[in-house]
Amino acid sequence: MSDSQKNAQKVTDEVDVVLVGAGIMSATLGAMLRQLEPGWSQIIFERLDGAAQESSSPWNNAGTGHSALCELNYTPEKNGRIDISKAVGINEKFQVSRQFWSHQVEHGILSDPREFINPVPHVSFGTGDDQVSYIRHRYEALKDHPLFPNMQFSDDTDTFAEKLPLMAEGRDFSTPVAISWINEGTDINYGAQTKQFLHAAQDGGTEVRYGHEVKDITSEGGKWKVTVKNIHTGDTQTVRANFVFVGAGGMALPLLQKAGIPEIRGYGGFPVSGQWLRCTNEELIEKHAAKVYGKASVGAPPMSVPHLDTRVIEGEKGLLFGPYAGWTPKFLKTGTYLDLFKSLRVTNLASMIGVGLQEFGLTKYLVTEVLKDQKARMEALREYMPEARDEDWELIHAGQRVQVIKPIAGPRFGSLEFGTALINNSEGSIAGLLGASPGASIAPAAMIELLERCFGDRMIEWGDKLREMVPSYGKKLSADPELFDELWAYTQKTLKLEQD
Repeated sequence: MSDSQKNAQKVTDEVDVVLVGAGIMSATLGAMLRQLEPGWSQIIFERLDGAAQESSSPWNNAGTGHSALCELNYTPEKNGRIDISKAVGINEKFQVSRQFWSHQVEHGILSDPREFINPVPHVSFGTGDDQVSYIRHRYEALKDHPLFPNMQFSDDTDTFAEKLPLMAEGRDFSTPVAISWINEGTDINYGAQTKQFLHAAQDGGTEVRYGHEVKDITSEGGKWKVTVKNIHTGDTQTVRANFVFVGAGGMALPLLQKAGIPEIRGYGGFPVSGQWLRCTNEELIEKHAAKVYGKASVGAPPMSVPHLDTRVIEGEKGLLFGPYAGWTPKFLKTGTYLDLFKSLRVTNLASMIGVGLQEFGLTKYLVTEVLKDQKARMEALREYMPEARDEDWELIHAGQRVQVIKPIAGPRFGSLEFGTALINNSEGSIAGLLGASPGASIAPAAMIELLERCFGDRMIEWGDKLREMVPSYGKKLSADPELFDELWAYTQKTLKLEQD
């Protein structure tokens, strides 16, 4: 048999749903659709040989459970006042996640919550008069809000030392410090959660094909023709699907471009990489039990907000500091240096150039970060942990993020966005998620938005099932404190987050 015959495309499958990428987004949407339409067939294609090996991997992200409890970039100070609107919006979406995960645990789809979610206090940290004032004002703005229960504040050095002993050791307290905290914060391992979802999916009949890279997506006769290459054998096949979700992280942009939908026109992507310092000293790891977020450097993207971060991965505590931002043209950690250049189109050049001209602060910040050596990285750590020693920390590479460049009219041409953007065609037959933070933390809310956009004619029929999965569906918990309290208690118990 000739090579051309051997590698010829084979049409082997007709399916209802193709999910591209075996990360948390595809796993979440697949779980929802299996309950809403159990008769629909699903196939997941993943270019790597296992699930959750890119952005969903626990060592590739902060695992904060972005509920905006401690992340200061979600509560900017504007004209002397703290704007909490973004923090409240993200927290609302995270409550959707907690409810959906609880439902999945109750129904045996997620098998063990302690594998993917654990209680870890969330702490906001400020040093110096200006930051202490900001932390206090932020606390005042949030402490009585129903979605931020039991928030506390202190600018007392003894309280600081009691809560954060590693950060207190060797600190010169002549410079004032302040913290606010919520003990009910969480650490989340999205890799473990993804694997639980996909294990249940395979048990339910979903086929997951690892080592299969989606090379092309084209429209054909009202369906989507998805061309897939087996990266181990070189064989290609074509699968026809009624609906395609591109949950491929950074590669969502080029795949949606290949699909040719007009809604992706003008969109670009700006890749940002990251590194962490990971603690190797077990004694230090045990002495710290919090996610401590501080203020970002001027010009830094939100994903680069520094934090000293307790992790719980495979039952073991860990401690990270960072991230330190970097830059490569790759769209995935396992991508190629041509990814960015291949994403350039006539339709998005204006957006890309416009952002390049506008974001001088970000460019300067990234250059500074790329040039940092280990000495400079340790100096940044010592702003949080004054007695940190080089020998107790190792450098690891975090995941790759592709920030959304959104087309806009007017003289600016494009806008660099630091959130997520859901893109779908007008027929609702294909969709993808672009962007990063807060990303995985709000996956259920993002996927419900996808359902509303792409399956609007079914939402009435699906309404009761959606309210089973997410009891607050269609409501704002910030406007209903009693319902929030009820659902908070339910999710705390179901996810095994109650204090021992």
